Amino acid sequence: MSDSDSPAPTLYPCLRSGDARQAIAWLGEAFGFHEIAVHDGPEGSVAHAELGLGNGVLMLGDARPDPANPWSGAAFGLYVHVEDVDAHCARARAAGAEILREPADTDYGAREYSCRDPEGRLWSFGTYRPKA
Repeated sequence: MSDSDSPAPTLYPCLRSGDARQAIAWLGEAFGFHEIAVHDGPEGSVAHAELGLGNGVLMLGDARPDPANPWSGAAFGLYVHVEDVDAHCARARAAGAEILREPADTDYGAREYSCRDPEGRLWSFGTYRPKA
């Protein structure tokens, strides 16, 4: 099966960086990642970027203080594509996940929520699906 025949990934590692543009360049040079998308944020920052390697996608952006955003204080987390965000959130809550951001629609057309597992790791689940 070639990469083009592979199903789209559903699990995406996510990084927050002190300098996302520098990280994007280094990840390309060191590991062979290529830019899929880079969305600018305020003052030259990177709000969101997607880098590809094989059929995988790494999402990253600049760390920025935002108490309402669980990702603002996280260096690493995972984003998982799910079809039914509300049902998934209810299941996670019932299993003891700490819901940090309730299911909500985003300005980029996805529905998402964020939580922490019992060991404090950050997870986000939603309908957004980057393309490798």
